[in-house]
Amino acid sequence: MLPRLLRTYLHPYTGLLVCVLVLQFAEVMASLYLPTLNADIIDKGVATGDTGYIWRMGAFMLGVSLAQGVCTVLATYLAARAAMSMGRDLRGEVFDRVSGFSEREISAFGAGSLITRNTNDVQQVQMLVMMSATMLVTAPFMALGGIFMAVTRAPGLSWLIGVSVPILLVAVGLIVGRMLPLFRSYQDRLDAINRVMREQLTGIRVIRAFVREGAETERFEGANTDIARVGERVGQLFVLLFPLVMLVLDVTIVGVIWFGGHQVGDGDVEVGTLIAFMSYLMQILMGIVMASFMTIMIPRAAVCAERISEVLATPPTITSSPDAVDTFPTPGTVEMRDVTFVYPDADARVLAEVSFTVQPGTTTAIVGSTASGKSTVVRLPA
Repeated sequence: MLPRLLRTYLHPYTGLLVCVLVLQFAEVMASLYLPTLNADIIDKGVATGDTGYIWRMGAFMLGVSLAQGVCTVLATYLAARAAMSMGRDLRGEVFDRVSGFSEREISAFGAGSLITRNTNDVQQVQMLVMMSATMLVTAPFMALGGIFMAVTRAPGLSWLIGVSVPILLVAVGLIVGRMLPLFRSYQDRLDAINRVMREQLTGIRVIRAFVREGAETERFEGANTDIARVGERVGQLFVLLFPLVMLVLDVTIVGVIWFGGHQVGDGDVEVGTLIAFMSYLMQILMGIVMASFMTIMIPRAAVCAERISEVLATPPTITSSPDAVDTFPTPGTVEMRDVTFVYPDADARVLAEVSFTVQPGTTTAIVGSTASGKSTVVRLPA
């Protein structure tokens, strides 16, 4: 559902996304080039005392950094514009579809769920587009480019990458795998809390009339506790991710300094090369972290996209005829004749053989006990 939804609603903004891709590629290339320039300054400038070389290369590094910053700002702006525009279009489409729903479709989804699908669910898909256009595009370029540059600069230390990267991938995979089932549960509980809140707001007079404030408070606290419990579990797993990444990164850096220091002492590696290797190592691991962060967002956005697609794929059961009259020359009469109505999957009829006539310019009051079908009578002519 997610790829189809994105393909449909991002198609008008293909040009913006292509520009983002080009800018992100240029930004990553500049980021990968900076450690090499830094290594050259140390090995060819500082080590030899060539002040002129240091100034020239320092100015060049400044120019590369400025170009990198400009590419980052432009890419972020264009990605945000594409994502927000897609979200606007998607929200409008969902709203138009829900506006045509009859009471049957609204009851099937639930008003609270429809509100969530057109707000939070669309926002999750929108955020995925923006983060994917920035982080998901950058992560593979940074990781693969960092591996290539690190192996090229210091082949004797590249085995540290072969050890640290698989360990990090396995650890992140285990954490993310346990988080995936929680996202669907979280969205369902978000529907529940929205439904409870909406019912309490619309029925506040009835709640006060029957002195049910305490019961409704307990009902809301139950829904609130459920979503908090799921969110807490997600947070407990998520909070393990970055400390784990930093642990692997720190241990790997210690290994680089230890083994690289011996190679510097033996004359196999220069100091600038060792520093550049550490920079590339950090870029590799940060690329993996960004990719892992996206793997957390994608499943949740996929759930939201599925829920949105369910709304868009549901045709209204009541549609207007192409030949329907839009305007009437004179005020009309509202009349029901022997109307019987039952809600889907209900055990009993709400209305049975109801007949009445409302003449133009008159006011008719519908009186009855709770759950006698007054609201249904009002909704049916609409």
